[in-house]
Amino acid sequence: MTHPAPLGAVPVSPTAPPLATQAAISREIAALRAAADADGAAGGPDPGQPARDYPPYRSSTPRHPRQPPVAIDALADPEAVELSGPVFGVTDVTALDADLTRQHTGEPLGERITVTGRVLDRTGRPVRGQLVEIWQANASGRYAHQRDQHPAPLDPHFTGVGRCLTDDDGRYAFTTVKPGAYPWRNHDNAWRPAHIHFSFFGSAFTQRLVTQMYFPGDPLFPYDPILASVTDPAARARLVAVYDHGLSRPEHSLGYRWDVVLDGPSATWTEEGR
Repeated sequence: MTHPAPLGAVPVSPTAPPLATQAAISREIAALRAAADADGAAGGPDPGQPARDYPPYRSSTPRHPRQPPVAIDALADPEAVELSGPVFGVTDVTALDADLTRQHTGEPLGERITVTGRVLDRTGRPVRGQLVEIWQANASGRYAHQRDQHPAPLDPHFTGVGRCLTDDDGRYAFTTVKPGAYPWRNHDNAWRPAHIHFSFFGSAFTQRLVTQMYFPGDPLFPYDPILASVTDPAARARLVAVYDHGLSRPEHSLGYRWDVVLDGPSATWTEEGR
């Protein structure tokens, strides 16, 4: 199972220059968004995915790929077949994996939620048997990860990782707790909106796509350079789940719906190649 990823914090040394202010980052975001709007109005090409070196996202600068992907010749290298081996099957994934509130001996703290939706291809057909993994911070905004030193409480009853397989309709479902916002060192007073990381494995490990789901109405949206790197408003909106009262379970959890399109013009933004 995938473990929570490092938080992307930029290490700060005693001799490092001062971090940019939120006001400076917001000005950069506004300028880049205006430039993208102007390019689109002038008939420029659709960028498809955000720039890998989006300047307001400071920690992407030293770590984004700078070389094209390496082509692997499976015929020349017999061991290359291992790179396209199958993902987990139904015998490896259990119902307990999809309920992050039942993986320990006690109940986790926080607002219990149900997150469900469909995984679709560009034509709207369901993607069946898709391995979906999630990882997230706890209700206090802290990951169960050794590199997360945010002084917020850890929850002994919440690890923050789960997985499931999509059904014949391409549907996935998780029960978890709503994650909290957390600070990161991208710039001064930087805070990430509440979000859940999603991973989709396709039919092989080399087909993995990673993205993030956000919650509607979060006041931190305008201040987050990761979300802002998606300059197309429609694409940005597709990263935000919808509250669906019909998915809420009485006296148990609130319901959110988030569908994912894996490719095509309406594809959900992913972190592919990052």
